[in-house]
Amino acid sequence: MKSDIPLNALRAFEASVRHLNFTRAGMELFVSQAAVSQQVRLLEEKLGLTLFKRLPRGLELTDEARLLYSKISEGFNSIEKAYRQFEGGTIREALTISCVGTFALGWLLPKIEDFQQKHPSIELSIQTNNNVVSIAGEGVDFAIRYGSGSWASSHNQLLFEAPLTLLCRPETAMRLLTPGDIIGEKLLRSYRHEEWDNWFAAAGIAPFKINGPVFDSSRLIIDAVMIIDGVALAPDIMFQPEIKQGLLVRPFDIYSGDDGYWLTWQRARKITHSMQIFREWIIQKIITQ
Repeated sequence: MKSDIPLNALRAFEASVRHLNFTRAGMELFVSQAAVSQQVRLLEEKLGLTLFKRLPRGLELTDEARLLYSKISEGFNSIEKAYRQFEGGTIREALTISCVGTFALGWLLPKIEDFQQKHPSIELSIQTNNNVVSIAGEGVDFAIRYGSGSWASSHNQLLFEAPLTLLCRPETAMRLLTPGDIIGEKLLRSYRHEEWDNWFAAAGIAPFKINGPVFDSSRLIIDAVMIIDGVALAPDIMFQPEIKQGLLVRPFDIYSGDDGYWLTWQRARKITHSMQIFREWIIQKIITQ
């Protein structure tokens, strides 16, 4: 790193942007307000830019400051991440998994302690998505998605099939003696509009217009069923605890669709050591569950 880069001034600038106040920035950095102000002025002189408008009650960013902050904050975050990786005398590998919320809550989180116990040197971060994720753009190692596996920009490995079936509250199920009895019930929908038509076909029911609310995940749909009643299509494999507790009922043994949960990663990306460990772990957990 070049010695003429004013790191202290950049740190003072970064803290000042977050607080929009030199005094609070100084408290964070354990220096005086005057010292922070001096460092920021040094940076402005060195860059030949005005970064803050000094106001009576705080600071206002200039356009140049906003652009600089977006780059500087990324840099400091990368430095902190690298430091944490080696902190404590043990090299820790970072691994970021992005997965649909239904899978995260219904399968991954109850089992993640096993992974952490077996691989304490891997720093695992879990993000959730609504099935639309840019693996490269969001900087994740793996994305776990629901669908047919036909995503051209990634390698796609099937974890397990998860067809859809009817789920509802027990008192609702008592009204459903035949599949056709769902006519008149509140049918909750996902953004995948073909799902109900596929189930109608599997159940031998003529399709009809659905007016229920639309949700972006099976987890939200089932939460809505529990709160506002109604009937939902969801992968029952993700809701076994609720079914075993009697909170949810599968009124008919009718399934539709051939979608499943997939482990996906960028085609151009070489699998790292930590990625390979996670991949082997999740496949083994699925085989032995």
